[in-house]
Amino acid sequence: MQLPFPAAEIETDAQREAGRKLFAGQTEFLKGVVAMSGLPDPDRPEVCFAGRSNVGKSSLINALTGRKGLARASNTPGRTQEINYFELGQSHYLVDLPGYGFANAPVAVVEKWQRLLKQYLSGRQTLRRAFVLVDSRHGIKAVDEEIMTLLDKSAVTFQCVMTKTDKVKEKDRTKVLDQVRAKLSKHPAAYPELVLTSSEKGQGIDVLRSIIAAID
Repeated sequence: MQLPFPAAEIETDAQREAGRKLFAGQTEFLKGVVAMSGLPDPDRPEVCFAGRSNVGKSSLINALTGRKGLARASNTPGRTQEINYFELGQSHYLVDLPGYGFANAPVAVVEKWQRLLKQYLSGRQTLRRAFVLVDSRHGIKAVDEEIMTLLDKSAVTFQCVMTKTDKVKEKDRTKVLDQVRAKLSKHPAAYPELVLTSSEKGQGIDVLRSIIAAID
């Protein structure tokens, strides 16, 4: 029987090559945005990456693009309050959303970020997919469900990307994946495949590249 939310796989050499070619070109930081008025022109499809603090978002973006210092992680949760735009060649934008789930950030900062996030997710017509990162050691937490519910309400398709899969033993991984699949089944905007990744080991990076290359 087919599992709900199976792990995504590359089915053809053409898919793999499309992903490789897309990310073999230049990926450049374009700008950091703190208000909707600062967004670049909606002239190409874009995908965004969301995840709670310390989930490995910067490491994943760096692994995807093959550039170690492209996305920088802040050591202080909640420090980065900008929506960071990267140009992926001439064809796509990669968008790095601020980490969520920070307990130490001032309330006013959190409220401003949440307001901007809601405006972005509901009002950006060229946003094709959100990748919601979930730590393979912990599964989906309450703060993850908040962002997933927001994506449901905004009618933005999101795909769950499991990070740090190399840090989990096989017997524990099954339990976590069962929890993740059960949680995702309650979200109508959830794309029906998981992406299992390890930025450190390179696992799943080619799969995620091919998925992004197919989005137009």
